[in-house]
Amino acid sequence: MKDTTHFGFKTVAEDEKEHLVADVFHSVADKYDLMNDLMSMGIHRLWKRFAIDCAGVRPGQKILDVAGGTGDLTAKFSRLTGEQGEVVLADINDSMLKVGREKLRNKGIVNNIHYVQANAESLPFPDNHFDLITIGFGLRNVTHKDKAIESMFRVLKPGGRLLILEFSKPTNVVMSKLYDLYSFKILPKMGQLIAKDSDSYQYLAESIRMHPDQETLKGMMESVGFEEVSYFNLTQGIVALHRGFKF
Repeated sequence: MKDTTHFGFKTVAEDEKEHLVADVFHSVADKYDLMNDLMSMGIHRLWKRFAIDCAGVRPGQKILDVAGGTGDLTAKFSRLTGEQGEVVLADINDSMLKVGREKLRNKGIVNNIHYVQANAESLPFPDNHFDLITIGFGLRNVTHKDKAIESMFRVLKPGGRLLILEFSKPTNVVMSKLYDLYSFKILPKMGQLIAKDSDSYQYLAESIRMHPDQETLKGMMESVGFEEVSYFNLTQGIVALHRGFKF
């Protein structure tokens, strides 16, 4: 009998999920940035800015942006690390990588960025290689989240930090109810109107609900060896930024 996992609210075979998630992001890649702005009313930019502020990036560092998608975090890290630095934008989905590469090149951001198609569960990099690793709004789509966190721990240098920016569990009951209404009634309709794809945005809403809550994710990070793990609730817990260090 095959092992199963969740794809949104559906139960699927583990070996099917990667392909199903890939289909979602192949479908939404071209409209991804536009939908992010519309869905969050631009607030996603503030969430990412907070993550960058917590990153402590210095010139010359090596940074890995896992599930980097269209490169919002990568672009900023490229500027902060400078010509002596190195930023790797890694994503499992080649459609998202292509959109990200084109977007950053159109902005003239080319000097210190490398693009790698990679699975977060088995990152193709040496041990103790990066000063900072980020994964923004990507962990919830990974089949084995514990393997991904362990893989990121392996390639992070001692003294380095991991930042996980992800949708989480609202801390306010009223906000939670409003968020559910928005996610399941409005978001799929926006997806149909803008991206011609309501099913993918229905999945995205469901995947958020299936993602571990703040404390559970903190425990997952600690279980693979991260220390001084903390998290910051943003927009009343709709999003949380987890931070952990490898010593």
